[in-house]
This record gives sequence, structure tokens and C-alpha cells, in this order.
Amino acid sequence: MSAVDETAGEPESSGRGNKFGRTAGFLTIGVGLTGLITYIYFFIAAHNLDRDAYGEITVLWSAVFITVSTLYRPVDQLLSRHISEHLERGDTDAGPVRVAARIQLTLGFAFAASALILKGPIENGLLGGNTALYWIFFSAVLFYAASYFARGYFAGHQQFGPFTALILSESIFRTLFAVLVAVGVLSGQTMVAIGIVAAPLLSLMVVPYAIARRTRRQTAERERAAQAALDMDAERAEFSMSHGAGFVGSLFLIMFSEQVFLNAGPLLVSALEGVGAAGFIFNVLMIARAPLQLFQAVSTSILPHLTSLHHSKEQDSEAQFHRSVRTVLLGVVAFTALTATVVLIAGPQLMQLAFSDKFTYDRPGLLLVTAGMGFYLAAVTVNQASIAQGQARRASIRWISCAAFFIIWTLLPLIEDVNRRVEIGFTLTALILLSSLFYIYRRPSGPKEGLPLEGSTDEISTRLAGLEDGTP
Repeated sequence: MSAVDETAGEPESSGRGNKFGRTAGFLTIGVGLTGLITYIYFFIAAHNLDRDAYGEITVLWSAVFITVSTLYRPVDQLLSRHISEHLERGDTDAGPVRVAARIQLTLGFAFAASALILKGPIENGLLGGNTALYWIFFSAVLFYAASYFARGYFAGHQQFGPFTALILSESIFRTLFAVLVAVGVLSGQTMVAIGIVAAPLLSLMVVPYAIARRTRRQTAERERAAQAALDMDAERAEFSMSHGAGFVGSLFLIMFSEQVFLNAGPLLVSALEGVGAAGFIFNVLMIARAPLQLFQAVSTSILPHLTSLHHSKEQDSEAQFHRSVRTVLLGVVAFTALTATVVLIAGPQLMQLAFSDKFTYDRPGLLLVTAGMGFYLAAVTVNQASIAQGQARRASIRWISCAAFFIIWTLLPLIEDVNRRVEIGFTLTALILLSSLFYIYRRPSGPKEGLPLEGSTDEISTRLAGLEDGTP
């Protein structure tokens, strides 16, 4: 390639990096507003419901959130990664969309059947015998199947305007029901809870407009794709149900492990020490949970960005890939240092302001969790890079192994103070997770899903180059 060609390639790669920075910033603002509006929902609910009724709302919220995150985020990530990959290679999104739709429908039906069979334990054991809350839980989880599918579709096409509108409208519609209860138009716990099921349903109004807009923009792309119809047919056959199911299975383990890291601590402490101690460690782990909510904006936008770079034919795309990862990691380090400074100066006082003075917090414990937060956010970043490289299976093995280690560490009485045990365990496990994921990120060869799809031009070229002899 001539010097002129090399120079000509630089602005496009640099433009991708600038676009990613703007997108991450835009999404951070959108997710931040979503979090703020959601906080308002709980603030209003707490002031308009009695203690038990409000507690049931938080249990309902937790049950919905854990279920949809574990079930549907893998399909969200499947769409985000594989649509961006196919578009970068000049293919259509038909294969990934079709496979993801089948998987999402299967998951939805499986949840519905399981929830109906377990109606008694869920309603009476989890939701305090409240039939209305059970049906709200049941319906909300099903509606979120469509919501998470739309999120993955938008992320894969890097349509982050509609993506942000979708999640922001969810929080607005949810909070609207709490506001209507507060001003007296509606009344009671059930009306507040209905906001949880109305949010994903009403927010789907964004989807038809966004898809119609994209359809108009794809006319030229379809004409180009028509010239390679045979190649397109081969590609669609290559992206099979088994390939998509394998990816989703790996992501399911990752999402399940994530819920273990963020929610198993309080549950285990509750079993070992009682509800009061569980409330304390729940509050402490909010130091990690709250930033992760905001960080979802970065992790959502970085996956399609890195996938496009990984499959790009541009000369410096690989360098830009690693530069993007380093940029996010440096941001995580800076944020962690800032948080640690605040915790060091006024951590215990700020925790009591946020969660009342029912508990006494110590700086060493808060600083431990702050360090764990930094390791965890860095691990999420490296995980997205590994998935973009096609290392989902290898990453999932690291995640589930670390989740098991965290549970065993918490249960074993190696440290007498169970709360300190969770704080140390969270930080230690996050460090182990980061180290193990960084290893596969720097050595991405080997796993089957990381190789070109069987029968594709890339796969044939790879075989000719002798690159499939790497160890798994």
C-alpha cells in the first residue's frame, strides 16, 4: 500500500474512535437520566406506601430485573455482536436476527411455562401471596423479551438514539404511575407496581418508528446485497441456530455469574447472619452496583464498535481496537481513583446520608469494595473485547468459575466477620476475573466461535494459512 493510501485510511479509523467517544458520552447521559428517573420512582413509592408494601415492590423489582438480565441479555449481546460483524463484512443482518428471534421466543415460552408451573412458590414464597404482583411479574418478564431484543437490534446497527429513547421511555412510563399515585389520580400498591409492567410495553412504541427509519436508509444496501445473492444465501445458512444457541449459552453463564457477584452476597449473608446483616452488605455493594448501571452505556456501545474494528479490513483497525480498550480502561482507573478519594475523605458519612444511620460503615471495607468495583468494571471492559474477538465460550468458563469461587469463599468461615468476608471475596474475585479475562483477550486464538464460520471465504483462507492449529 502506498503512503497516500495509508494516510487516506487514517481519518476513517480516527473517525470511528471519535464516534465511539461521542456515542459512549451520549449513552452515559441517557443511562444517567434513566437511573435518576428510576430513583424518583422508588422515592415516590417509598413515601406513598407503607413499609411492607414498599418492601414488596422492591422484591418484585429485584425478581424482574434478575430474571430478565439473566434470560434476555445474552440475546441482546448476540444481536449486538453478530449484526455489527455481518454489516462490517458487507452481509445483511437477516441471519442473526432470525436466529436471535427464535432463541428469544424459546426463552419466553420456557419462562412462561416455568412461571405458571411454579405459580404457587413464586406468588406465596417470593411475593407474599399477592396475586396481582405475581401477574405483574409474569407479564413484565415477557414484555422485556421484546424490549431486550430491540436493544440488541439497535446496538448492532449502532442506532444509539433509538436505544437511548427506548430505555429512557421505560423509566418515564414506570415513574408516571408512581406520580399518578402521589397526586391522587391512582391509588395503592398495585397501581405503583403496574408501572413495572407498563414500562417495557409502552416503550416499544419507539421501535416501529426506528425500524421504519432504518428500512428507508437500507435501500441502497439492499441493492448492493442483491448483486451477491448467492453469497448471502450461503452466509445465512452458515449462521445456524446451533451457532447462535452456543453463543447465547455462553452469555447466559456470564449473565448468571454477574448476578452472583452483585446479588449473592446479601442472600448468603442473610442465610448466615440474618436480614439485618444482609441489608448492611447490600448497601455496601451499592458502591459497585450503581457505577455498573452507568457503565452499561459504555459496555453496550463498545461491543459493536470493537466487533466492527475486529472484522474491518482497514490497515490500523487492530491497533484502533486495542486503543479503544485502553481508553476505556484508563477511564475506569480514573473513576476508581476519584471514588476512592471520596470514600477516603467522607465515605462512612456519605453512606449514612444515602442509606440512613441504621448501620455504621468503616473506611477499610468501603475502600475494599471500591477497589473491587474498579477491577470489576475493567473485567467487564475486557470481557466485551473478548466477545468481540469471538471468545464467548472461553470467557464464560472464566466467569462461572469465578462465581463458584466467590460463593465458596463466602460460605467458608476463613474470616470470622461475614461482611468483611464478602467485601474481601468480592474484590479478590473481581481481580481474578480481570486477570483471567485479560489473558484470553491478549491470546484470542483457539475457541471455535472465534474462528470464521465454516464454509465461509474467511474460513477457507484461514485453513490455507494454517491458522487453525491453535490450542483451545
